[in-house]
Amino acid sequence: MKDVLNRLINHESISSEEAKNVLVHISEGKYNQSQIASFLTIYMMRSITLEELQGFRDALLELCIPVDLSDFNAIDLCGTGGDGKDTFNISTLASFVTAGAGIKVAKHGNYGVSSASGSSNVMETLGVKFTNSEAQLKHTIDQAGICIMHAPLFHPAMKNVAPIRRALGVKTFFNMLGPMVNPAFPKNQMVGVFNLELQRIYGYLYQNTNKNYSIVHALDGYDEISLTGNTKIISNSSETMLSPSDLGLNTVEESEIFGGATVKEAAKIFKKIINGEGSKAQNNVVCANAGLAIATANQITHLEGFNLAKESLKSGKAKASLEKLIALNN
Repeated sequence: MKDVLNRLINHESISSEEAKNVLVHISEGKYNQSQIASFLTIYMMRSITLEELQGFRDALLELCIPVDLSDFNAIDLCGTGGDGKDTFNISTLASFVTAGAGIKVAKHGNYGVSSASGSSNVMETLGVKFTNSEAQLKHTIDQAGICIMHAPLFHPAMKNVAPIRRALGVKTFFNMLGPMVNPAFPKNQMVGVFNLELQRIYGYLYQNTNKNYSIVHALDGYDEISLTGNTKIISNSSETMLSPSDLGLNTVEESEIFGGATVKEAAKIFKKIINGEGSKAQNNVVCANAGLAIATANQITHLEGFNLAKESLKSGKAKASLEKLIALNN
C-alpha cells in the first residue's frame, strides 16, 4: 500500500489491475484503517481515472455474493449520491413507481453516508427487512415487482471500509461505485451521477456491457433528473439534453425537492408522496425519473414512460407495490 499511496500522492494514477488488487487486499484485511482512510482521501482531492474505476468495479463484482434474477429482466434505479443536495429519496420512490408500472426492479442501495438519509435508511424505517437470500428476493420481485438489495449484505468484502466511510462522512469513490456493483447484474439500469466527468466515465464503461442504460446528471449538480433545470442523459443510442418542457412541465425550485434533515423526516416525505399526497413538484420529479427508467427498460420514449409513471403513482399501484413488499418481508 505504501508504494501505491506514494504514487497517488505524487499525482500518478494506478492501473486497472492495481486498483482491483488494492480492493481485494482491503477485503482480506491486509491494510490498517489509517492506510485505507488515506487511500479514500486521495480520491476526494483528485479525479478518478477510467482505469481506476474499472478496476475497483471489477474487484467488487468479483467479491460480491451474486444473485440470479435474470428471469425478471429487472432494472435498477440507483444514484451515486454525493451531490450534496439533500433531496428526498427520489430514486427509491421512482423505483416503486416503476414497479407499479409493471417493470421488475432490483433496487440496489445503502445507508446514507454523505446525505441525511440513504435509500436503506428509509426502507428500514418503513419496515422493510433486508436479506441476501436468493429465494426470498426472487419471491418479492415476483410478487411485489421489486426487491431491495441492501449493499452491505452482498459486499461482505467491504466490511473493513464501512466504519471508515461513516467516520469520514463525506463522499468517496465508493459513491461512484455503488450503481455499478448491483449483485443481480441487472440488464437494465438508470444511473444518476454527481458530475459530468463521472457521467462521461460511466458512459465509456457502460458501452462495453450488454445493458440497456440511461446515465443522468442535472447540469446544476443533481445526481438525478431534478427538473430544476436541464439534465444531460447518456444512453445506449444517444446523448440528449432534457428540459422540463420536454415533458410538458415547468421548472421546479430547489426548495421544493428538499428531503429534510433526518431519516424520520425523509420517511415522512416518502410516505406522503407514495400515498398520493405529494406536491406537484415532488410528484413530477419522481415520475420524470421513473418515466426514464420505464422508457429504458421498455424501449419507449421518455414522455410515454412519464405518462405510465404518473398513472402508477396516481392509481395507487406504486403504493401497493411497497405494501406488498413490506407484507412479504414480515
